[in-house]
Amino acid sequence: MEVIETIARMLARQAEWRKSGREVGLVMTMGYLHEGHLGLVERARAENELVVTSIFVNPLQFGPKEDFGRYPRKPEQDLAMLEKAGVTTVYFPSVEEMYPTGFQTSVEVSEITEVLEGAIRPGHFRGVTTVVTKLLHAIGPQRTYFGQKDAQQVAVIQRMVRDLNFPVQVVVVPTRREPDG
Repeated sequence: MEVIETIARMLARQAEWRKSGREVGLVMTMGYLHEGHLGLVERARAENELVVTSIFVNPLQFGPKEDFGRYPRKPEQDLAMLEKAGVTTVYFPSVEEMYPTGFQTSVEVSEITEVLEGAIRPGHFRGVTTVVTKLLHAIGPQRTYFGQKDAQQVAVIQRMVRDLNFPVQVVVVPTRREPDG
C-alpha cells in the first residue's frame, strides 16, 4: 500500500492510472476508521481495479463552536486497517498541503445545504464541498463511495457532481453498523 502526502505526487499517480486505463474507486474519510468505512472500501474493491482512501481531517467543515483539535485521530491504526482491507493507495495530505497560506476559494451548493444539519452548522457543507472538490481533482476516480447514513451529505455531493459536471459516479452504500448499533 502506497501512502501519498502531496498533491503533486497524487496528481502524478493519477496520470499514471489514467494512462494505464485502470479504474479507481475513492473512499474519502477523516480517519478514525470503523466498520462503516471498511464496508465502503469493500464495495470499492469489488467495483474497481484500484482503491484509494483519503484521510484528511478537514478544518473547513468545523464550526466556531466545534473543536477541530479534539477530533480523534489514530493514523497508525487507520493505515494498518486500510492495508489489511486491500487499499491500493492512501492519500494523506496535511492541512498546509490542502490549504496553503493565502487559500481563498470555496465551493458552495445552495438550498439543500440550508436545512437540517446545514441549518445548525452554518458553513459546514461549504467545507465539505470544497474538500471533496479538491480530493476528486487530485485523485481523479471513476467512482466515489459514501455511506447512506450521511443522507444530506450524499444529496449535497450528488448535486455538486451533477451541477459541475464531474466525471465521477457517486455510489451510495447501505449503512454498516457496529454490533452494538
